Amino acid sequence: MISKSLKYYHTVKFLKWSQIKYRLLYLLPPPTIRKKEVNVKKLVSSTKKIDSIASHKSWLGDNTFQFLNLKHKFDNSIIWNYKDLGKLWTYNLCYFDFLHQEPMSKYEGLGLIYDFISKLDEIEDGMEAYPISLRTINWIKFFIKHEIKDVQVLDASYFQLRKLSARPEYHLMGNHLLENAFCLFMGGIFFNDNKITDQGKRILEQQLEEQVLSDGAHFELSPMYHKILFSKLLDTISFLQSIENHDVSFLIFLKEKARKMLSWLQLMMFSDSTIPNLNDSTQGIAPSEEDLIDYAARLEIIALDGSLGASGYRKIVGLRYEMLVDVGNIGPDYIPGHAHSDTLNFILHDKSGPVLVDRAISTYEKTSIRTEERSTGAHNTVTVDGREQSEVWGGFRVAKRAKIVSLVETATAIQASHDGYQKIACEHERTFSFSEHKIEIEDKLSRTKEGLSHFHFHKRLQPKIVGNRINYDGGYLEFREAKNIVLQKYDLAVGFNKTVKAVKAIVHFREVLHTTINIR
Repeated sequence: MISKSLKYYHTVKFLKWSQIKYRLLYLLPPPTIRKKEVNVKKLVSSTKKIDSIASHKSWLGDNTFQFLNLKHKFDNSIIWNYKDLGKLWTYNLCYFDFLHQEPMSKYEGLGLIYDFISKLDEIEDGMEAYPISLRTINWIKFFIKHEIKDVQVLDASYFQLRKLSARPEYHLMGNHLLENAFCLFMGGIFFNDNKITDQGKRILEQQLEEQVLSDGAHFELSPMYHKILFSKLLDTISFLQSIENHDVSFLIFLKEKARKMLSWLQLMMFSDSTIPNLNDSTQGIAPSEEDLIDYAARLEIIALDGSLGASGYRKIVGLRYEMLVDVGNIGPDYIPGHAHSDTLNFILHDKSGPVLVDRAISTYEKTSIRTEERSTGAHNTVTVDGREQSEVWGGFRVAKRAKIVSLVETATAIQASHDGYQKIACEHERTFSFSEHKIEIEDKLSRTKEGLSHFHFHKRLQPKIVGNRINYDGGYLEFREAKNIVLQKYDLAVGFNKTVKAVKAIVHFREVLHTTINIR
């Protein structure tokens, strides 16, 4: 009981007072939003078509959908509350991203919208603020593309926008509130509702200032969410540019944030044009890096000159390798739901592609798989005495968490330490030293403790133990002070609900471990 109470205390103490206030406020019944007929003549029209990125194909026709690598066919009519495949699947069903897949006709898309609004009073999860935000933007883009003036669907869309306006997700903050703001701003303009437009603009100004870090990263430090939110920012810019007499100063503000986000995306990319699936990230959800860069170019958005910094990531490029190192804290403190226990983690690519990778995620369901994928041992870092650096729990919670306590950087080395093992009075210090063909890693524990260093190889590699080495096609890892080396299979996530087997190494050491990575 005491342990559970402490876990809750160390989770709740980081929340903002405003989050607590709105959590309590939102326990009250929501205000009644009455349906209001839209005056079609007052809709703000675009002077040109809105640019965008085509969505992943998820509507397969014949009442069949596929989200998160799970396909389902509805026998008679679509059940928008369908729950058998989990809440995230239901959310995706209600986002209506499929309106922008290729091909999707005007009449097919309208048919799906009609079906949804005919059951509007019955819909549960899909009427939460987050899916309303994504769906409303998708509907508005579809309305503009096909010049739809149907009062029935416009009324339903405006009703949902006003419902969102009454209760943005101030209790959650982070990417949820930012998605709300994109929707309120775009929806307010489209429906010529100045009050909602100003509300969206105000939240965007506040949240983009806070959520886009100085090096351009989205502050939840998930490349997947960075790409999703970057695409929404580009959509908002494209939409605003299409409106006559638009707010020029606000457009400049949005473009500057887009330039920073583009910069971080490009800085994080490896030479194969991908970025690793750090924290809550996986394949098949966000637009591709290539599509985002092309979209930004069409909007004449050019990346700012800069370097990785505030996000805690560092990129090192040798003659034959590229390495990404995480020397930052879990962030942000008050919304760490997409964070993992991965301090001092690293990713390695050679000329042939990925070598040591982040395991990524395959589920948001509150299961042992979710807990394992967020754990310290699921990343290329060190566990001590079988403990976690940071206490991830409950699917989207973090209690006590590791903090970087020292960081020294030179042209050829990075040294950092964290206090994630303070409960056993132990600090973990890791030093990376770089040359053109070789990487040296020194792990030191401040007390004589048992450590395990984890190395997750990409699925394309079949590493072998030879003495104190692990050989792989392209190089080898050599260990000094290792007590034992074992290889075992692990599940590498390649999408939601989709994993492949790969091999990881676990190196047992006591107090000090020297690892040399030689790249051929």
